[in-house]
This record gives sequence, structure tokens and C-alpha cells, in this order.
Amino acid sequence: MDAAASHGAAHFVDFQDVWLAYNEALLRANQFAVEAIDLKVRQGEFIAIVGPSGCGKSTFMKLATGLKMPSMGRILIDGQRVTGPLKISGMAFQAPSLLPWRTTVDNVMLPLEIVEPYRASFRQRRKEYEERARHLLQKVGLGGYEDKFPWQLSGGMQQRASICRALIHEPKMLLLDEPFGALDAFTREELWCILRDLWAEQRFNVILVTHDLRESVFLADTVYVMSGSPGRFVVRRDIELPRPRELELTYTRAFSDIVHELRGHIGAVRSSAVPAP
Repeated sequence: MDAAASHGAAHFVDFQDVWLAYNEALLRANQFAVEAIDLKVRQGEFIAIVGPSGCGKSTFMKLATGLKMPSMGRILIDGQRVTGPLKISGMAFQAPSLLPWRTTVDNVMLPLEIVEPYRASFRQRRKEYEERARHLLQKVGLGGYEDKFPWQLSGGMQQRASICRALIHEPKMLLLDEPFGALDAFTREELWCILRDLWAEQRFNVILVTHDLRESVFLADTVYVMSGSPGRFVVRRDIELPRPRELELTYTRAFSDIVHELRGHIGAVRSSAVPAP
């Protein structure tokens, strides 16, 4: 346990009764995208958020990154109230969105060109930053592909590069929105293990939004189930499977039982969202 947690200090992520309506008219009509979000996440914790489509998972991510401000309630990240886009976070999405005219290593270095304090010293320290990017790419199995262009990489390789880009500026928090959803099952499991190893080494906070229940149970310390719109957290499930976790774990009864339990919760959420005939 980290020192902050052991002394009962503030959590790294702290949502305090957060509600969001997307505009003033919806707010006046009490039509919220998410409501009554209370969430406390420890330093270094890996959480996953699952739920039916349209339940507000991506809206939650926008709040966690400061891209959206709550209509009510407040959000603290790393002890500071969120008032705008965070500089201490990295993000990766389902689409890698690599710039086609830049090599893999240049795509990974992009945050260093635009995020302070790196931006101010990028020209002078470019060689050092490039070495950092190449080292990170080697860690995720892209050694030898650093100078290739995105069109020369497979989808899985592009997503590895996208994760490196999200981590190159050493953020305190990584936000992942369906990052492996478009990949085949084998590649997806490879990337689970890469993410597992990067997190175990660096212990940044992770918020993972996913539809894949196996993914959430394999990777996360805690899984939250969101209700249908307006989204709210209706289930919190601690994943007490021992670490480090190997893929063989996903074939065990203990793992399957948790996946089935979460599937039951989501089924109940779906049923409650269907209006009576």
C-alpha cells in the first residue's frame, strides 16, 4: 500500500456527487448524461468501467480528463480540482489515430512537442527524447519498426504505438477508451499483457473503458458497472485475483465466475432499461 493510502490521504481520483448535462436546456429539463457519480480511486490503482452502449462511459472519460466540466459536484485529480484539460494524463482510443506522414517514433514523440514542460526544451533535447521513445517502442515489441510509417504497421502494432504515445510524457494517469476493441482476439490478449507489464513497472493510474468483461477482470483491480442512461455506477467489484496475472488465469473457474457475475449485472441493467410494454 502506498504512503498516501496508508495515512488516509486524499485519493488520486475523487468524484464527489458529479452530474453532467450537455447543455443548459438539458440541465433545466433535468436530463443528465451521468448522475450522482461518486468515485474514489487510490494512487496507482487500475480500474475498469463496463456497461451497455450509451450508458455514459465515454462521458465519464471526458470528465476525468477535464474535457467536460460537471454541471454539479466536483472532481479532484491528484489533489487538485479539475478546471480544464489535464496535462498529467495520457489517452488512447479504439482508433490509433497515428499521423500518416510521421514515422512511428515521431508519432510517439508528438506529446513531447506539445505538452509542457517538454515542449519548451524539445529542440534542445530531441535526441534524448527520441531515445526514450525508441526504448518504449522496444518494450512493447516494436523494435525494428521505429522508422516505419503507420501504413506499414498492422492494427495491433499501431495500437502498441498509440499506447507508447500516451505514455511517452510519463503521465500520472492513463485513460483508455475501448483501446483493443477493433483487434482480433489473439492480438488483444497480447496487448493485455503489454499493458499489464507497463502498469506493473510504472504504477500510473489507469481508467479503462471496455465492453470486454474478460479484459476488465484480467487487467483491473476494481471493475465498476454503469447503468443505462443517465449513467451511474451501480456495482463495484473488487478483483481479488493474485498478481502477476498470466493468460492461463482466464481459463480458471475463479476467473469465469467473476466474468459471469459481471455479465449478470449488465444483463440486469439492460433489463431495467427496457420500458414495459
